[in-house]
Amino acid sequence: MIILITGGASGLGESITEKLCADKLNTVYFTYHKSQAAAKNLEERFANAKSISCNFEDTEQMNALLALMDEIHPEVLINNAFAGNIGRQHFHKDGSARFEDDFAKNILPVIKITQKAIGIFRKKKFGKIITILSAALVNKPPIGWSEYVAGKAYLHSLSKSWATENAAFNITSNCVSPSFMQTTLTSDTDERLVEAMIQAHPLKKLLTGQEVADAVNYLVNASQQVNGTNLILNAASDII
Repeated sequence: MIILITGGASGLGESITEKLCADKLNTVYFTYHKSQAAAKNLEERFANAKSISCNFEDTEQMNALLALMDEIHPEVLINNAFAGNIGRQHFHKDGSARFEDDFAKNILPVIKITQKAIGIFRKKKFGKIITILSAALVNKPPIGWSEYVAGKAYLHSLSKSWATENAAFNITSNCVSPSFMQTTLTSDTDERLVEAMIQAHPLKKLLTGQEVADAVNYLVNASQQVNGTNLILNAASDII
């Protein structure tokens, strides 16, 4: 498979890139912005890993990425990148400008890249879109995460539209929604809160990036019958 993953050099993205590169039949292109050392390390470890430096806020770099997609002809797109930090403000204290900024950084790039991918996939009569969301969509949203969760809900809705609009072209669109993980994105979370989450977890342990990567790998290799799904990784904590 020719795979393109956004934000594939650090945090969860690094785990996904490692998992997909373990299959030598895959060629894995991954974007990065600030994680140059990690990107180089992945390329040194895996001959089938190809890094792409791209700042999604830079119009020229975004256009270059879209042009490159015409050259590499991906068969799988994994929307994983997230720019910025998860907010810590209550909704009523969070200025509207922050929501606009988040939409520009984390939603519009996904729209542009996915539109480009779908155009390529339709010509191939084959393609897979996998979008990383959050289990906060079904669990109780953490206080201060309204902006982050709202963005994921927007992408979830888009993902379902991508599935229905393109199924006849042998294109699938699925999501993976992980529960809280200890990654670079959540590294500033208070240790006491992390311990409380572990104690409240049905398995008494937090989800790992490797477990999420396994779920993504499943969708990469799944039948085209698997379409329009959202694979929630939360140990049934919304049910128990």
